[in-house]
Amino acid sequence: MEEEQACTKSTTAANSPPPQRRQLCIHCDRPLPVCLCHVLPSTPLPTRTKILIIRHPHESRHKLNTTPLVSKALLNATTISSRRLLRHHLPDQSPPAIYLFPPTPSSPAVTLSQLKSTNLLNYQTTPLLLIVFDATWKHAKEMVRASEGVLKGFSVRVCLDGVDESVEGGSIYDSELVLRKEPFGGCVSTLEAVARCLGIIEPNGDEVQGVLIGVLREMVRLQAGFLKPVNPRVKMLKKSNHKEEEETNEIG
Repeated sequence: MEEEQACTKSTTAANSPPPQRRQLCIHCDRPLPVCLCHVLPSTPLPTRTKILIIRHPHESRHKLNTTPLVSKALLNATTISSRRLLRHHLPDQSPPAIYLFPPTPSSPAVTLSQLKSTNLLNYQTTPLLLIVFDATWKHAKEMVRASEGVLKGFSVRVCLDGVDESVEGGSIYDSELVLRKEPFGGCVSTLEAVARCLGIIEPNGDEVQGVLIGVLREMVRLQAGFLKPVNPRVKMLKKSNHKEEEETNEIG
């Protein structure tokens, strides 16, 4: 009897239809319930700046990765899947370039605010190249370290204002639904980093930044609608705090 039941279950499983995959929008390549076509520009925005995003291969698995939205919104944005920047990734005639990454003791960086006063923004005929590394913080450090041989000599390291590794990172997703936690203060998503940088270096930077941030906010709003608020976990008290608490209870 048990063998017959097992056989029946096996046959039922074999005859059951395969699970349906989510339908994707043919324009923005996102699931239909979170389609962003209504906030993406009807035609990608042209920019004088060329944007080159080096995306770690693992990032393509993350559903909340914002790099595809950069390519959908900007005409001159190119994404390459690689663990480091290689020379053949660059244009034949390498233009003046900046790459976004926080400073280190051995590799200082200028902030976006300081960038305004440099001659890099006075380019006339040759557009500026913006290089961005899209990965987790751990992988991004590895990618930049592996790319330094190519980056040296033609590019300037630039960081966003407010980067501080001593401060706990927040979330660009302003909600009790933290969709993706940033590693430390000043870190943002790839889309927001590109938006803030273009806001400084593009002639119509405010307009470009406004469009990109609008896309990001709508993505967050739609995504948050499918998640339930999660109560924060109670943090474990240190042993010293436990001891103080026990002593207080004894006194009371």
